[in-house]
Amino acid sequence: MGKFLFKISFYIIGIMAVLMLLASYADGNTDDNYMHFAVEKPKNIILGDSRSVQGIVPEVLKNKLSTPFDNFSLNIAQSPYGEIYLNALKRKLDPNTKNGIFILTVNPWNLSLKNDVFTKADYPEEKSPFKSMYFYNMSPNYEYLLKNLNKSWFRIYLDREAVVRSKSFLHKDGWMEVTVDMNKDSVNARIAKKTQEYQLMLKDYKLSEVRMKALNEIIDYLQPKGTVYLVRIPATQNIMNLENQRFPEFSGLMRDLSRKKDVKFYDFSARCDDFVYTDGNHMYKESSKVLTAQIADSIKSERRKLK
Repeated sequence: MGKFLFKISFYIIGIMAVLMLLASYADGNTDDNYMHFAVEKPKNIILGDSRSVQGIVPEVLKNKLSTPFDNFSLNIAQSPYGEIYLNALKRKLDPNTKNGIFILTVNPWNLSLKNDVFTKADYPEEKSPFKSMYFYNMSPNYEYLLKNLNKSWFRIYLDREAVVRSKSFLHKDGWMEVTVDMNKDSVNARIAKKTQEYQLMLKDYKLSEVRMKALNEIIDYLQPKGTVYLVRIPATQNIMNLENQRFPEFSGLMRDLSRKKDVKFYDFSARCDDFVYTDGNHMYKESSKVLTAQIADSIKSERRKLK
């Protein structure tokens, strides 16, 4: 029995060594979320959903504001405003943060719940990696790979950035750079499909007091550590029309919140035609840089006033 255990221990050690080697190749190609859990804890952060993770470019903010940023946005199902997102933020943010800059992107969807959701167990973020993760600054992050990777670990090596960068590449600073065919017909087809999806969603969602409460709590948590800015990112005009038809009060609510909390609200929702979109909902990467520069200029101007 002792000899068997001795021999099998070599087998187990061998497997662990292979897995550790494979994990060392994890990068922005591994999946859409891994890099959010494999970098240093930031002092300046961006929160939101998929509009934000694609639409706000930390490198542009860094160049404009002379300080590094981390985009800690995932998507509408995994990072809507709520208790789980707040707890993740507390683990993600550098605990010694002072004078930080915090950009919270808001839209009706990341502050809504489906009409048929009545208990916390049914919230979509219950299936988010935020729910199960403890470590947010390990590289390689074995916890993330063990709990959340939905493919063979051998794919980590085969799909690594050194071979080819994926069409949805997650940079170390949290920006997801999406590369798609921007031929006019392809774009129009994606916009038509996305618009139809939103039309079907309209009747199923309502603004949530629970999510609004969580947004308030996130602002309260961040304000002692720096300055909070609310930002509404636009989509194409047809999608914004649908949002404004279903949630006509939304921008007004955000303005009221900004006054109540004494934070700035930058509302770009009326400037749809200033930007290019990949699918109607998400900005093309070059437009993301333009929008981010405008946000940075607004913050820079506001900070000058306070000096």
